[in-house]
Amino acid sequence: MRVISGTARRISLVAPEGLATRPTSDRAKESLFNILGDRVRGARVLDIFCGSGAIGIEALSRGAREAVFVDSATHAIKAVKQNLAKTKLTAEIIHAAMESAIPRLAAEKRQFDIIFADPPYDTEVLVKALALVSEAEILAEGGVLIAEADSRAQIMGFTPTDTRTYGRTQFLFFEAGAE
Repeated sequence: MRVISGTARRISLVAPEGLATRPTSDRAKESLFNILGDRVRGARVLDIFCGSGAIGIEALSRGAREAVFVDSATHAIKAVKQNLAKTKLTAEIIHAAMESAIPRLAAEKRQFDIIFADPPYDTEVLVKALALVSEAEILAEGGVLIAEADSRAQIMGFTPTDTRTYGRTQFLFFEAGAE
């Protein structure tokens, strides 16, 4: 697992200890950032269930203005801190469950251009995260929320504007203002 492009290109990243975290493959991550293209430069990025922080770090390396990492697992937060130090990038880290982090960000009137949500292939948690983000109104006008899920997952109650599948990984794209 490494940073693919930008200022931290080729720097290898550490993954959190244990089996609870499933890092996004380099191939899927590269495809995701090819889709996002120039949207990343200058963007405010929120990485929920951040694990190693690979997605937010990739965004920062490619010119994102800021990134906020959210995870409730201590081993994930430790990995994000190590990876930020290795890449010499800076970001805000929130060691909390998304159920408290998202309302906190909303109360601070924070908005993000790109939100990435990657719960450990748990469809129920993903649906809850999508609902919380929608209610909190933290996705900026013109922003995109990308949810990563198992390619066999069915996300009820939300209709993505685009879906891309890479092996067992599925990216679901939700645009701000889209029905």
